[in-house]
Amino acid sequence: MSRILITSALFLSILFPVLAQDDISQFNYWQYYSDIENSLYKHFYSVAHDQLESRKIEVGSLITRTDWLDRQSLVRKKLSQIIGQFPDKTSLNAQITGISQQDGYRIEKTIYESIPGYYVTGALYIPDGMTEKAPAIFYACGHSVDGFRVNIYQHIIVNLVKKGFIVFTIDPMGQGERYEYWDQQKEKPRFPIPDHEHSYAGAQCLISGYSTAKYFIWDVIRGIDYLLTREEIDPDRIGMTGRSGGGNITAYLGALDDRILATAPECYITSYEYIYKSIGPQCAEQNLYKMIGEGLDHADFIEARAPKPTMIIGTTRDIFSIQGTRESYMEAKRIYDALDAEEKLILMEDDTVHASTKKTREAMYAFFQKYLENPGSPEDLQVKVPGPEELQITQSGQTVTSFNGQSVFSLNSAVVRRQMESLELSRDDHSRHIETIVSRAIRYSAFDYPDHFGDPVFSGRYVHPAYTLEKYLVPGSGDYVLPAVLLLPAEQSKKEIILILDTEGMEHAVNQDSLAHALVREGYSVLLADLPGIGSMGPGYLKGDSYIDSTSYNQWFAAVLAGKTNVGLRAEDIVRVVHFIKYGLKEYSGISALAIGPLGSELLHAAVFEPDIKNICLIRPFISYTDIATTRLYNPRYIPFTVPGAIGEYDLPDLIAGLCPRKVLIIEPLSGDGMIAVEAKVKRSMRFPLSIYSEKGVPGNFNLVTDVDGLFESSIINLIHW
Repeated sequence: MSRILITSALFLSILFPVLAQDDISQFNYWQYYSDIENSLYKHFYSVAHDQLESRKIEVGSLITRTDWLDRQSLVRKKLSQIIGQFPDKTSLNAQITGISQQDGYRIEKTIYESIPGYYVTGALYIPDGMTEKAPAIFYACGHSVDGFRVNIYQHIIVNLVKKGFIVFTIDPMGQGERYEYWDQQKEKPRFPIPDHEHSYAGAQCLISGYSTAKYFIWDVIRGIDYLLTREEIDPDRIGMTGRSGGGNITAYLGALDDRILATAPECYITSYEYIYKSIGPQCAEQNLYKMIGEGLDHADFIEARAPKPTMIIGTTRDIFSIQGTRESYMEAKRIYDALDAEEKLILMEDDTVHASTKKTREAMYAFFQKYLENPGSPEDLQVKVPGPEELQITQSGQTVTSFNGQSVFSLNSAVVRRQMESLELSRDDHSRHIETIVSRAIRYSAFDYPDHFGDPVFSGRYVHPAYTLEKYLVPGSGDYVLPAVLLLPAEQSKKEIILILDTEGMEHAVNQDSLAHALVREGYSVLLADLPGIGSMGPGYLKGDSYIDSTSYNQWFAAVLAGKTNVGLRAEDIVRVVHFIKYGLKEYSGISALAIGPLGSELLHAAVFEPDIKNICLIRPFISYTDIATTRLYNPRYIPFTVPGAIGEYDLPDLIAGLCPRKVLIIEPLSGDGMIAVEAKVKRSMRFPLSIYSEKGVPGNFNLVTDVDGLFESSIINLIHW
């Protein structure tokens, strides 16, 4: 492509303005595709659905005690692999920061380090007048701003204490006194709800290939370690319960920690089929890396602990589908029956919303009284609960200001550093590393080269004085089509066609950005296309509980659970668009592709998989997955364009190296925070591909433009040359 100066582009756009906005809409004429904006989410549900159906067939074949025990062993092994290796057990350095005497019990305000420098705030409730060891219950609170200090949680805890149980509860990360994104000037959390903080930090962990659930689980494991240091507690009579997010953590621990005899997860257990069909996957710690893809579902948390006593508590109008609760219970009942322990699995329901009721509380009290051998009345008492000031653990009210210790971000950054060390070692053997890039990218992005392309649909043409606009529907990789627009110059002077992928969508590229029209005026044919989740194909109805900066993390989680990625799917669809160009349009001498924004990640993958993409230009892409994972305040809009688990195996600079000797131009790459990256940082990040292009004698084929004099607006064409 000839060099096009910014000043020329400005002159051209003034001299030849677009007289009216082009009509590129497609789906108002094709009502069958009226739900196209939900294609991304529904595609991943269809993948997960097939995986869940395969699991049902597998579980349905289990009959004997041996069958079930073999399955149980497999599930436990898979859970351990998915969650990842826990840290070494180090000194808890437990301290009691204060004691609050209440009516009939005392509260010991407690802090311990589940990992060195990673502080956990909690409260230990001990009944007065104890003369012998007592049963203990770990209470896991749900997603509340104040952590365990919420009245309903305190009501339950105090009732349990009044019945003779010792109770221990902690603040989960991002709640109570453990906000990791705390605005010290405003003295409040940076995010409005805990779910956002959970997912904001959790997404960085998933980029590294594991769920932040590991840290949530580990906090409780170490909390139980602390309980077992207390002489008041009977180690053989430990139970655990919690509602909502606390039910989630209770389900995890019940499956993983054999020291917990009885569990009662409340308002959580359902099935992924109904989660996808209703509220969608929830915040990060509730999504284990590739869990559904590994053949697991909610019922496995219960089945993994059989035949230990378990009560599943649900409500008929919960956000977590009661139908899924019932189906998971009926499935888990089969293993309890096979192990002659049918009476130890209980389903308790009440007719209400996502809440605790007197009926469910009293059933839970009775359950623990029976199985933790602590008889008494299960009546739900009216009790006075301690106020927030009586439950403040740290001096400042936040661990981040009291201790300035570790965070999920810092812990994961250490993981990323180790992964990058491994990747750098692989890069040292240049030729071997280059040979493995494609296989690594396929494995982690879950890219699947299309084996069938289907026929495109021609859906309209407009003839303008300077160009012709044609509209097409190209079959996608799922049950959807890709809208595409072809701009043909009145006088075609170039034999090359340029594919433009704009993260804002092709309508923006055609009607709000002069780039496409300027290229047409230069004599190029230009094809624009939307991909799942982009432009007219997204983002769809699902926002989820982690909708941050107009970005649904939950849709990304939907892919992660199934072992798939947005990037892999979109790369497949880019390959389909390239196939359409090759076989559905007039013959061109070459195909060049240009991506604007984070879609550069998808284009790089597609180009590595599709050699017919001759030249690649990325305008304002992010530099790397590593940069996002190691930037504390990263740009949330980048998350859907990352590949979970890739770091340590490959990153975007590796893909660029794999494209050598093809021509690659990157204009104004961005840092993880969304700001334009300084040249020195860009060159450090791109050190590997720069060395590869130099070694192969084509250093001029890889160009970085980090500064275009600040004149980068949506209506300005950039310095582009091939």
